[in-house]
Amino acid sequence: MPKRLRLTRRFPAAMTNDAYRALQRFAEDAGISQDEALTFLFENFGSVIDKENLGHRLRLFKAELEDRKA
Repeated sequence: MPKRLRLTRRFPAAMTNDAYRALQRFAEDAGISQDEALTFLFENFGSVIDKENLGHRLRLFKAELEDRKA
């Protein structure tokens, strides 16, 4: 029997327009809501990411972060 989907945790999340559009596109393509899309991504994080690429992409993001905040 599948685990029941109970969206019991809410948090304010801010994201870039590009990230929001990507979330919308993913949710629409999958036929699920944006809440369900985020739940799916975080519950399955370890299997949906490329572990070798994650560290490199995170370093690039962090290097640009201060400039992006300005």
